[in-house]
Amino acid sequence: MIRDAWMKLPVPVRVVVPGLLLVALGVWGFFAVLDEVLDNDIIEAADEPLIEWLVDNRLEWLTTVMTVITQTFGPVVLPILIVIGCAFWVWRTRTWRDPLLLAGAMVLATGISMLAKMMVARARPEEGFQTVPGYETSYSFPSGHTTGAATLVLVTAYLLWHRRGGMRAALWWALGSLLLIALVGGTRLYLGYHFLSDVLAGACVGIVVLGLVVAVDRWLDLRYDERESVAPAKSGPTRP
Repeated sequence: MIRDAWMKLPVPVRVVVPGLLLVALGVWGFFAVLDEVLDNDIIEAADEPLIEWLVDNRLEWLTTVMTVITQTFGPVVLPILIVIGCAFWVWRTRTWRDPLLLAGAMVLATGISMLAKMMVARARPEEGFQTVPGYETSYSFPSGHTTGAATLVLVTAYLLWHRRGGMRAALWWALGSLLLIALVGGTRLYLGYHFLSDVLAGACVGIVVLGLVVAVDRWLDLRYDERESVAPAKSGPTRP
């Protein structure tokens, strides 16, 4: 019955539903974390003790490594890397579509993160926790670094997988994305610039943007297939 109802839906609706489900999942996760923060529930209660433990167990060499990683995914270096990467992608594939989807996703994620920061207006952890006190002065929720990392790896992984396919490849991309998001988010906690809830919310924003990219990409595929199916009919008399 469910399958029959699904097949009765218009094709454009069925095409965008997977992406919209990801959007719904990300939105639900974001507001679930926000609700925990506003109500001072379980996640909020774990935020400060976790940072305190990380600060008490910092190692000099690890702090250096974490600083390099967090700066790579920061607002200065990451945009430069994205521009270079997208330019290479265009040159290598001779197509603008995927690089534009990635660039657009990064801009959108940044906008959502900045808007959420202003609306929630959550203060960052105490300066005593931060490796460079007062270095970052914007609001804390959500983590912009985690948002950027999540959007970059999830969207890039999806676009590469979508062109090549394969369940095994999808699993590897998903695992790699999860590990990189956790690594970047971990640096924000370790360096004392964000709470755990900030990092989780940033990852949720990345999932929302991924869902939008999936929906748009699949809709563009449908439009392309429709044009391709009409083109032979129009050129029918010239076919042998």
